[in-house]
Amino acid sequence: MDKLELPSLYLQDSEWRHTSSDGQKVEVAVPSLNSNYSFKYFGQGKGVSVYRFIDERHFLFHSTVISSAEREAAYVIDGLMHNDVVKSDIHSTDTHGYTEVIFGATHLLGFTFAPRIKSLGRQHLYTFPGNSKKRYKEEAFPILPDGIINAQLITENWDEILRFIATIRLKETPASQLFRRLNSYSKTHPLWEALKEFGKVVKSVFILNYIDDLNLRQAIEKQLNKIESAHKFSNPVAFGAQEFRQADREEQNIVVACRRLITNAIICWNYLYLSQKIINAPSPAEKKEIIDAVQNGSVVAWRHINFYGEYDFSDEKLKDSVGVTAPLTQSLRVA
Repeated sequence: MDKLELPSLYLQDSEWRHTSSDGQKVEVAVPSLNSNYSFKYFGQGKGVSVYRFIDERHFLFHSTVISSAEREAAYVIDGLMHNDVVKSDIHSTDTHGYTEVIFGATHLLGFTFAPRIKSLGRQHLYTFPGNSKKRYKEEAFPILPDGIINAQLITENWDEILRFIATIRLKETPASQLFRRLNSYSKTHPLWEALKEFGKVVKSVFILNYIDDLNLRQAIEKQLNKIESAHKFSNPVAFGAQEFRQADREEQNIVVACRRLITNAIICWNYLYLSQKIINAPSPAEKKEIIDAVQNGSVVAWRHINFYGEYDFSDEKLKDSVGVTAPLTQSLRVA
């Protein structure tokens, strides 16, 4: 898909890649140590959360199964770091995928973290020592800070913060395990507190940009809609087996990876078919009409797929009956 020209229609900026992630609750039908109760989603049953990642071009590039009782934020960096397919520049989640620690860690790792935070008006803004709320009020600032950053804590633990980020960057251990270890101490670890204080700085800047930039708000909403579409797509792909019948987390991850492969295969087919339609369009006007329809729509579509059919993978049946070529070498641009 990366070699095709059509997916680039969905890019907001050719130099940047916007990605997003979100979790989908899935019931586990067998006894499993990896599942938890959640009356809201499973009633009297137990289940897990499937955490998926997608980019602007609808490429599903990472997924993992986590406990439904865990917060998704700890796994955001895992998907951004442990894949060699899509390199993200700006990443969005919903409120469950954000913490101030994630703001700080993603900034130091070179990602722009741009979540959609619920009840944004109740979030606190922070400033550095010496810049009091009174001063901003006297200067007639319309938005005032609520707290002061503990700059001394950040300074005292700065070397430890850099070592922690270097460990994540080396990919020897998933970030989620490191975060879990820092949270396992009986008393709050100084490194955790320092990284949280640093994240407050990054979060405050982001909130101000979010309030001021309409395009940023629209881009975040649009990208999160794509991951919601991917969740809906997973149900028909897993027809007859929406619930997990595997108890072990490793087996559950294999199931999720297989579903992601099938989903990407269908999206790839959609791209190839639409690309061929554009190339074979009889006139520039019709070519432009198809391109506009694709750009304003989504390739995450599956109504044309017969999930309940009989699949024949013999050489005779695998012959191309539609006339698509891959990778396409002809330009899709309108003359």
